[in-house]
Amino acid sequence: MHTNDAALSTGAKGGTSLFGISLIAALAGFIFGFDTVVISGANLPIKELWHTSPLFHGFFIMSMALWGTVIGSIFGGMPTEKYGRKKVLFWIGMLFTLSSFGSAFAMDPYTFSFFRFLGGVGIGVSSVAAPTYISEISTPATRGRLGAMYQFNIVFGILIAFLSNYFLQGFGGNNDWRWMLGVMALPSVIYTVLVLGIPESPRWLISRKNDSKTATDVLVKLGVSNPEETIQSIKQSAELERSSGRNTGFYSKQYSKVIWLAFFIAFFNQWSGINFVLYYAPEILERAGLASKDSLFNSIAIGGSNLIFTFAGLYLIDRIGRKKLLFIGSFGYIISLSMVAWAFYAGTSPGFLLVSLLLFIGAHAMSQGAVIWVFISEIFPNNVRALGQSFGASIHWVFAAIITLITPLFLDAEKGIFKDNPWPIFVFFAFMMVFQLIWVVTKMPETKGVSLEELEKKLVKQE
Repeated sequence: MHTNDAALSTGAKGGTSLFGISLIAALAGFIFGFDTVVISGANLPIKELWHTSPLFHGFFIMSMALWGTVIGSIFGGMPTEKYGRKKVLFWIGMLFTLSSFGSAFAMDPYTFSFFRFLGGVGIGVSSVAAPTYISEISTPATRGRLGAMYQFNIVFGILIAFLSNYFLQGFGGNNDWRWMLGVMALPSVIYTVLVLGIPESPRWLISRKNDSKTATDVLVKLGVSNPEETIQSIKQSAELERSSGRNTGFYSKQYSKVIWLAFFIAFFNQWSGINFVLYYAPEILERAGLASKDSLFNSIAIGGSNLIFTFAGLYLIDRIGRKKLLFIGSFGYIISLSMVAWAFYAGTSPGFLLVSLLLFIGAHAMSQGAVIWVFISEIFPNNVRALGQSFGASIHWVFAAIITLITPLFLDAEKGIFKDNPWPIFVFFAFMMVFQLIWVVTKMPETKGVSLEELEKKLVKQE
């Protein structure tokens, strides 16, 4: 199920349509980012409200959404392949809306956890469907920055969540956290309505529905000058896949290289400690000596840094490439995480810690943050792209959930293992980034400017 990506070149009008359609699909990332971080503002109020143990709080309150994300990412590939990218993106919006209302009105930790779980499922499926969709409608020249818009929307959602938490602090008294979580219903509804106006992926229409007419209409909307030629190319490639036995199981030997590439980029993404910092930013800053209100305000600085460096990643990803970005970012990770560890170990000023955290966020946003969803969505052949995206996303979210679950055991100021000083956590993350650097240098291929067909020839074993 291939097409000549070069044929998906767009004129002025087509380019606008392609960007707009990609942006709407990428808005799932905005809700993803908002939902990921909004819990940071509710963390301490909920802990005081329900007086749960560190283990219960870590599992049910803080990481339940991530366990939902794990489930959504593991199984998200199947409905995305069967029912189409557009339908799945729509139902993601419905899950986001239900989750935001349910968690805001929850009266006990179990009901709260259930609705957080539903939102997590939506996030998990969105990390499969949205990058897959954008990858399939993009050109080699634009695939990096259009795909990275999903990540841009994630970090934009993170920044808005930090701002929302800050301005809603004191708005509802003891129920501040309910407003923080409930406000997510607004972007969820807007996104759900906008998705109704985007077309289905032409590649999915050909491979699953054999609907050449609708696929042709979509290609015209995207600005393709010779849609009939592109349709023929898709059909020929799909036939080649079938005749070459490319319909074997996903975990077959021919896909082993791309599976391992997806595994390691997702694995290292989380063992950088990024979700640890984003989820627990206010608490980490409080441990450094900042007052509660100051720590929440400085969380906004973290979100702003994330957004600025993501812009840099979007600018560079189609210029210097995915591999160089991760190479540079690995050094940034190692240096900044070592600085954070030193800040805690030596008891430096809170300002030094904040600068170190901002450098860490910048290193992540410009490299791993910009690259991961693009890289995973482009290395798999189109006939297993959604399943491959599902695999990579599930690895990402399994480790994200594990890290968020165990964090209170290490960070909690009263009962945590490193309650006196959490510096060993950051030394460990820095150590893991040394391994990422080695992997980038020795194993990671460059995918910049290469068509999906050529990537398949390079990365998938021909049998």
